[in-house]
Amino acid sequence: MSTTTMSPPVDLPLPAEWPDPSPRCKVCGALAEQRAAAAAAGDYSKVSDCNVELRRHAGPHRRKQP
Repeated sequence: MSTTTMSPPVDLPLPAEWPDPSPRCKVCGALAEQRAAAAAAGDYSKVSDCNVELRRHAGPHRRKQP
């Protein structure tokens, strides 16, 4: 006789915080505006895409600061 059991629940982490745009960077500002518009429209896939781009773009900003 075989028995079936349920798999343990999946433990998902909380979503990461939204990255802050660099204050004087036009690219960061444009990405933040796109993210805000996407969030207002309920397009959280686009919000996620903008967050990824902000994190990737922010790398050079962080390296330049002491």
